[in-house]
Amino acid sequence: MPELPEVETVRRGLQPVMEGAKILNAEARRPDLRFPFQPDFVARLKGQVVTGLGRRAKYLMADLASGDVLLMHLGMSGSFRVIKPDDEAQPGEFHYPKAKDSAHDHVLFRMSSGADIVFNDPRRFGYMKVIARNALEDEPLLRGLGPEPLGNEFDAAMLARSCQGKTTSLKAALLDQRVVAGLGNIYVCEALHRSHLSPRRIAATLSTKAGQRKGVAGGEPTDHAKRLVGAIHTVLNDAIKAGGSSLRDHRQTTGELGYFQHSFKVYDREGEKCTTPRCGGMIKRFVQNGRSTFWCPKCQK
Repeated sequence: MPELPEVETVRRGLQPVMEGAKILNAEARRPDLRFPFQPDFVARLKGQVVTGLGRRAKYLMADLASGDVLLMHLGMSGSFRVIKPDDEAQPGEFHYPKAKDSAHDHVLFRMSSGADIVFNDPRRFGYMKVIARNALEDEPLLRGLGPEPLGNEFDAAMLARSCQGKTTSLKAALLDQRVVAGLGNIYVCEALHRSHLSPRRIAATLSTKAGQRKGVAGGEPTDHAKRLVGAIHTVLNDAIKAGGSSLRDHRQTTGELGYFQHSFKVYDREGEKCTTPRCGGMIKRFVQNGRSTFWCPKCQK
């Protein structure tokens, strides 16, 4: 499942050809993806100018001049590719050929910028929905999402408050989209390792003892919380610069793979030596809340 860096990478790839351009034509080539398309899906897109292209958690959000917002989710295998009449771009170092199986090209946007934007999704777990901007706060898909981990509001104090009184594991808390939006299994494992915190640690330990008693105000963020927030910022920014992580399906809009997977410290490195200086530990794997967790028991406490 693409996480925040992969979705942000796609957003940056689409922005030059989508933002400020008019949707000359839109095609939904099947009646549904994960959910059925709205009956007026195409009609609400045709002729509309995309005034802005943003991201919320793992969602792409295209603001339209009509006051609507096109909400897009990549699902497990969804990808966008940009096709131009003179598209002769040379493949990058980490290249994945553009999909040739047009049977999975389910949505097409023809833009006034001269580009065709194609959404390809073999497993059809992605989805799109047009929502009135003034109804976004009531949208079930978005309601209850926590702060953006790269936003100005997200800091150690906010994370400590969100984890105050939680007896769940720290990893489970970070995967809860109500605590922080956009994080997934890969980047939680990586951030916990870089902050030297165990995925089994109780989430409430991110606040001082006064804050660990549920309902009691005044808990301050511990050093653990400060280290963790710093690690989350670093890991996400580094991954975005690398174009995300391509383990199976993710690719950039140019067809290139992301390559942050070459910088993993723990994820998918079971049985390898820990890269922390002077640690000497080995990366272990265990199943936690139905997901694989990778960590170093020696340096993550």
